[in-house]
Amino acid sequence: MFPIHDDTERMHGRPWLNYGMIGVNIAVFVWQISVDPSCILNCQDEQLFLQYGTVPNDMFENPQRGAATIVTSMFMHGGGAHILGNMVFLFVFGDNIEDRYGRVKYILIYLGWGAAAALAHSFGAVSAGGGNIPAVGASGAISGILGAYLVMYPRAKVFTILVMFFITTVRIPVLIYIPFWFGMQVLFQVLELGGVGGGGVAYLAHIGGFVAGAATGLAWRALPDSVKYKGGAPGTGTIYKPTFRKSRPRIEDVSPVAPEVIEGPDYYEVIAEIRGVSNAEDISARYEPDSRQLRIVASGSRRYELFAKLPDDAVNPVVKYIQYLNGIARIRLAKQ
Repeated sequence: MFPIHDDTERMHGRPWLNYGMIGVNIAVFVWQISVDPSCILNCQDEQLFLQYGTVPNDMFENPQRGAATIVTSMFMHGGGAHILGNMVFLFVFGDNIEDRYGRVKYILIYLGWGAAAALAHSFGAVSAGGGNIPAVGASGAISGILGAYLVMYPRAKVFTILVMFFITTVRIPVLIYIPFWFGMQVLFQVLELGGVGGGGVAYLAHIGGFVAGAATGLAWRALPDSVKYKGGAPGTGTIYKPTFRKSRPRIEDVSPVAPEVIEGPDYYEVIAEIRGVSNAEDISARYEPDSRQLRIVASGSRRYELFAKLPDDAVNPVVKYIQYLNGIARIRLAKQ
């Protein structure tokens, strides 16, 4: 399965940092080819990786050198196929993580995920007697991106090239795509421990980075908006801006389409277009009897505050549930 793009809309322009990270990886790989032309297919210069790759033994015996090589190893790759696969995943999933965290937090967390992946791999390699074999590649940190993406955008879909007995494109839900990918990493790691497979791939680094990314995403979602954003939490009436950027869109900048109200025999259903939230938990709705309007507040990468005018004969309808899928919120109210 080869991802092409996802359907999660960015809210804050082009992901220049993500593009820059891809550019740095490519520039370093071009330098690798100038030193070792065999890197076009599969690098053969072991000294290059011993100097700039993460050697597991160094992580525990020489922490100062080990810490430095964590960063350098994250921008090196073992061959053309290696960097191509990593950069595709970084391009498809990294832009939305940058969009959610902002540039400063994104680069710091990305490096943190890479460090977690390197530590996980180093611990496993030393335990298995392979502590002298260097590891390179951005896949550990990119695995962190996948873990965070799964937590933050669980309803997204990934447009994917599927190669079996034929080649086609399909839209696969993230809740299937990423867990399947993670399950394969766990399976290959188990097979490697059993002496089957391996092929020099640091599956334990993928697992460690993914777990670190998912934990970061869960921690971020648990934080109150008053901590994540300056000026107070969404819904308090205060205009807020994330701490890492001065030009975030304000509530006045958002001009969504007016919600549509559908009346049924014993219910009202309000349909509203809301972009930039993860799921229905980010949306709240409350009926205001004085104005006979439903007030809808959504908080995500943007804040929405919408009002839906209910019929004049509506008498204290009760919000039963809120559904959200692909930018559309459906709010069901029961008539009293």
